[in-house]
This record gives sequence, C-alpha cells and structure tokens, in this order.
Amino acid sequence: MDKKWWHHLTAYQIYTRSFCDSNGDGIGDFQGIISKLDYLQELGVGAIWISPFNDSPNYDNGYDISDYYAILKDFGTTEDLEELVKECEKRDIIVMMDLVLNHSSNEHPWFLEAAKDRDGKYHDYYIWEEGTEDQPPQGEGAFFGGNVWEWTPQIQEYYYHTFSIQQPDLNWKNEDMRKDLYTMIRYWMEKGIRGFRLDAIDNIVKNGHGGNDQQSEKIHTYLQEMNKYSFGLQDNLLTVGETGGTTLEMAKVYSDPERKELDMVFQFELMGIDGVRSGNWDPKSYTLHDLKKLMEKWQVGLEQKGWNSLFLGNHDYPRALSRFGNDTPEYRIVSGKMLATMIFGMKGTPYIYQGDEIGMTNVIYTESWSPQYNNRKTVKHWFQEWNTRGKVVIWEIKQFFHKGDQTIVEWYFKNEMNNGSIEEFDGISLVEWTEDNKIKALKEFGCNRNTYNPYQEGDTPQFKAEKANWF
Repeated sequence: MDKKWWHHLTAYQIYTRSFCDSNGDGIGDFQGIISKLDYLQELGVGAIWISPFNDSPNYDNGYDISDYYAILKDFGTTEDLEELVKECEKRDIIVMMDLVLNHSSNEHPWFLEAAKDRDGKYHDYYIWEEGTEDQPPQGEGAFFGGNVWEWTPQIQEYYYHTFSIQQPDLNWKNEDMRKDLYTMIRYWMEKGIRGFRLDAIDNIVKNGHGGNDQQSEKIHTYLQEMNKYSFGLQDNLLTVGETGGTTLEMAKVYSDPERKELDMVFQFELMGIDGVRSGNWDPKSYTLHDLKKLMEKWQVGLEQKGWNSLFLGNHDYPRALSRFGNDTPEYRIVSGKMLATMIFGMKGTPYIYQGDEIGMTNVIYTESWSPQYNNRKTVKHWFQEWNTRGKVVIWEIKQFFHKGDQTIVEWYFKNEMNNGSIEEFDGISLVEWTEDNKIKALKEFGCNRNTYNPYQEGDTPQFKAEKANWF
C-alpha cells in the first residue's frame, strides 16, 4: 500500500458544545477551540474532527441539520470558522467536518417544501409512502424508538426516518438531491475544510421494506459518484465513513484506494463487544482473549488493502477509561496508559475523544432511592423511556449554592401522566466538579413529596416496605 499523508495522523474529536467556552455563556464555541490549539499541537494532533456545527434545532445534538450552509450561532460565525481553519493551518492541523448526508432536519427548507406539495421539486428529495393515518406502511423500528414511518397530515403521506421523527431520510435515488449535496460539500472544501466524517453513510440505501440496506452495492456507486464530484477534486482531503453495519470484507471495499470511495471507515465491532451497542444497559462480560482476537481480525484483515480507524469511544459511548479500563483512583492512570499504548501501538489512524487524553471518566448519577447511572447513554435511555409515560409540565431550579468543587441545587419537577394523573417531586442535588470544571458526579437527595414520618407512631421508627412512589 502506498503511504498517504494521513497514515501517521492522530485525530482528535471535539464536541464543541462541551469543549471550551470563550464568552462565558456556558456553551463551547469556535473561539474556545482556537484558544486550545497550542495545547492540541503539543499533544501531536494532526486533525480535529468537529462534531456537527451547521445550523440545527438540536433535537439530536446537531445531527439534524436545518441549513447545510449556515453555522449554529451558539458556536460562532462563518468568519470564526475561517479563523479556526487558518490557525489550524499554521500548526499543521487539518479541520474535519462532521457531514450528515443520510437525513436532514424536518425544519430544513427542502423538507418544509416537500411536506406541502406532492408535486413540488423537493418532495422527491425525501422518501414517502402511501397509507392512512391509522395504518402506516410496513416498517422496522426507528433507531430512537417507534416506527420508521411518520404521518404528514398536510399531504396525507408517510415519510421515512431511520432515527427520530425530526430527522427525515434523504432520498439518494434523486439525482438533483445528490447534486445539491455535492455542491454543498464543495462549498466547505473552498472554506478550507480538509477532512470529512460521513455520519451514518451506510444507511443511505433502503431495502424497500422499511429498513436500511447496509450491504447494498448501490452505496459504493453513490460514494464513487460523490468522490468524483467533490472529495476527489483535491488530493489533500481525508474522508472517513461511519459504517455501523459494515463487515471486514465491506470495509476493504470502502477503503480500497483504487475504488475512490473513502479513505477509511469507523467499524463498530469493538463497540459491541460488551453488548452496549445493542442497547444492553447492563454490559455483558468478555475476556482478554475475545478482545485480542477481535483486534487481530481487523489489523490483519486490512493489512494489505484498506486502512483502520482506531478508537475506543466518542460522543455516542461511555468514557473509554471507565468502560475498557479501571477508573478507580488506584488504577485510573495505569489503565489510561495501557489503553493509549494499545491504540497507538496498532496500524491505523487513532481517533481520540476530547478528554480521553487526560483520563476522563464517566459521570455518575445517583438517585437517593438507589439507582446509579454510570454513563450518559444510560441517563438518556432512562429519560427517553420515562417520557413515554407522560409529559413534563414544570421542571425548574429553585435555587443553587456553590462553594469550592461542589454545587447544591434545589429543584422542582411536575409531570402529567398518560392516565391523566399528576405526579410531582422535588429535591436537592449535589454536583461535584473536577479541577478543570467538568462534572464528576451528580447525586440526588430527598423528595419532600411522597414522604412520610417514620416516628409518627412513637420513638421507634416504622419504615415503609414499598419503594418510593415516583411514577
């Protein structure tokens, strides 16, 4: 295999919102990234992959784009991005853009027009099926729950969405739609973007039965076309595709330089070794032998043709140190060094998620009545599942106090359940902070509602046998 300039590159993923806040509004931004470039250069970073920064209503953390040409105001301006690119160039760092091409936001102008007129130009930019309001087309389950088909009363049709209802899938069969995407990519190339991470790119072809055909040969046809009219116009670009359904053989095809599709892909076999990727919130056990066998499979398999992307975590997963190592004070540092040695000792391009280089661990959320949620995905799962049972009426912070590395927050919550009943509770949470102002732990205490007095009958306490009635 011919050596490429990116074969010895280390990439660093930045989730802008939580990386560095330059103006004190509590939201990370481009100027915050600029202020940390010397630090990243010192680390040896050669590329920064920035999570989606296009304009978005943020139903899915920016992966629901409402304007492919605009910058989310929280992060800054186009001028701020151009400054970031220039400052990166001074330090031999390239900027990688997170490009969402499988779907748009339902607030994108294309979709707003598509949902108004069956005969309009943009209607065929998305995927539609006939049906009635109470009888949707046959389909699989959407990634974020529910059916993949969503009813649109204005035109009496269903649209397809792999993920949330706010993320209608684009119709890659439509040539005009594809051309518009390629034009948009060239725009960002002209702005100096030299890397592209293609989100959920192996979902762009549908199987005709309400699901994605991730093994379709048609995906390769589209990628080759896209390369011809965008990425392939420059020699100094890096592309990586998120291909959650890929096999080793498919990855060889994707990253074969002779095919001119992608430079490398993210495969998720490692991310599924403990069952977390499959939605198992209680990870299954695995052995060191299992891990070594999996790593060897991809190292040897892509040795002659193709290229590996090496990563232990990103914005979708728990912290690598807490997941694959031991984050207790006794073993945290040695575990972190072990994981770093493993990643950097293999053939491929390492991708480091922000904070992993300093051994950041999972946030621990503890409820006073016993549950403990050890990662963001579990908290998200709890929240989404709980919201299927009712609707939030009030959720407010009454007051808070901060001293040193701790913040005490008093809050009140009220919810209207699907059966019409009203549930409410309040309490106090203790937030513990790290030295660099990251949340270390969140502990919840109390509840003035649904309480009782254990000393009501005398000096000997009488405790309730049942669990607290919180929903």
